[in-house]
Amino acid sequence: MSAYTCFDLEVTDQVAHLRMIRPERANSMIPAFWRELPAIVTRLSDEATARVLVLSAEGRHFCSGMDTEVFTAPGGLADAGSGDGPEAGPGSGPRPRRSQARRAESFRHMAMGAQEAFTALERARLPIIAAIQGACVGGGVDLVTAADLRYATEDAFFCIHEINIGMTADVGTLQRLPRLIPPGVAAELAYTGRRMPASQAKSVGLVNEVYPDRATMLEAVLATAREIASKSPLAVWGTKRTMQYAREHSIADGLEHIATWNASMLDPADMSEAFTAQLERREPVYPDLLPVRRGFD
Repeated sequence: MSAYTCFDLEVTDQVAHLRMIRPERANSMIPAFWRELPAIVTRLSDEATARVLVLSAEGRHFCSGMDTEVFTAPGGLADAGSGDGPEAGPGSGPRPRRSQARRAESFRHMAMGAQEAFTALERARLPIIAAIQGACVGGGVDLVTAADLRYATEDAFFCIHEINIGMTADVGTLQRLPRLIPPGVAAELAYTGRRMPASQAKSVGLVNEVYPDRATMLEAVLATAREIASKSPLAVWGTKRTMQYAREHSIADGLEHIATWNASMLDPADMSEAFTAQLERREPVYPDLLPVRRGFD
């Protein structure tokens, strides 16, 4: 039995495989999802025992987005800062009304907390690969746009569903998607709520490859993950971080960033091992990154 409500985690040969395990609800995002995902990803990144993370899902669909429980459960979105009426205080009469500004301020913190769940994927020291079948809707699009690589099955489709339920997507899609595909294509999807099939997603660069079924996709994705895991983890982390920096900065800034990065984090031992392994016709062997120490624990 999994230690998590929404996920099952397996680490084999330095490749972590994180599966969403609520197919009966199309892997919708219940409150536990938002706690478990960043905790798992951050732990894998900090411990550095895995060098790549593959994110997949059980069942027909990858992810149907935010579960209705997130909106209706006590403390959920519909309840964020709600309660116009006076509330009884402990022995001191009714408490003051909560103003609209206070409700809005409370909701803002909740939204930003949800954003952090996906930003954890970008912040992680290991590449994240999403393997997508069936529906990838709403929060599912937020999730996969925070990954480094995306692969899909022929029946996969993507939908920015928030516009269809009268809201503006607020957990990352509108910020990340226009950096992955042509902005006009992203805008059309965001304004209309139309479905983008896997074939179009590949043609515009959202996914790297399309496969006939989930089993074939996972076999190929895990092979790619193992290939990445065979490289120097320090060089892979430097590559991920440098590409992220370049996406947000000018070319000149990006060039200065990588010069500074390599001035401090280029490891001659890793380069020597790469050259030696080539001469000896064997696979190179690189040490893991050191675990992250937070504070003085």
